[in-house]
Amino acid sequence: MAVSKELLEYQKVDAELRKIEQEIAGSEERKKYIQAKKFMETAAEKLEGMDARARELKEMAMRLTYNYQELNKAISEYAEIDEMVEAGGDVSFYKKKVQTLSDQLRSLKNELNKLVAEIENACEEYQRMKKQTISMQKQYKEYNEKFKEVKNSHAAEVKAINEKLEKIGKNIPADILARYKAKRRDRIFPVIVPLTNGRCVCGMDFAIAQQSALEGGNVIECEHCRRFIYKE
Repeated sequence: MAVSKELLEYQKVDAELRKIEQEIAGSEERKKYIQAKKFMETAAEKLEGMDARARELKEMAMRLTYNYQELNKAISEYAEIDEMVEAGGDVSFYKKKVQTLSDQLRSLKNELNKLVAEIENACEEYQRMKKQTISMQKQYKEYNEKFKEVKNSHAAEVKAINEKLEKIGKNIPADILARYKAKRRDRIFPVIVPLTNGRCVCGMDFAIAQQSALEGGNVIECEHCRRFIYKE
């Protein structure tokens, strides 16, 4: 039998397999499983990043709190400013110094308030992420099993089709069959199509010399879409 006819027969049976694959791929069980799987693949990294940010915020809070306490101590040294003035101190210098320290303290307090708000947001985000991770872990486990059940429900049918494909494939040159399977993996389907008015289904034109190569049931490849072309 001509190569084109064998390939067409192979593709006809392969279409049955593809239909099952699409049904499985489009199942709700697979969608839920893939959703959970993708989440779990990045969850650990995200949580680790949140932990690192939490440590950084904690260190910043400790540093600002220390600076805040030190400024308070510095300001408290000017609590007896009246006595300092009476002892001959420069009142304008003291007032300027206290004002500078007060401004620094106010600025530092604002920084602390912003940092506290950021820490609270980070904690809330971490808790949300943690809850979502636990939920996705349950979903992953549940739908992993359900997805297996969906695949197993088609196992006998898939096996029978693969046996048919193997039988037909023995009549197809090994190199052509290998190229067919490669195209199929690249989601090219149909893999073999008829030449129509000197063109491929993708619109690619074929010269007369190329068309003559199709005589006797041979096939050629379209340079544009990579499909096999045959002449009816």
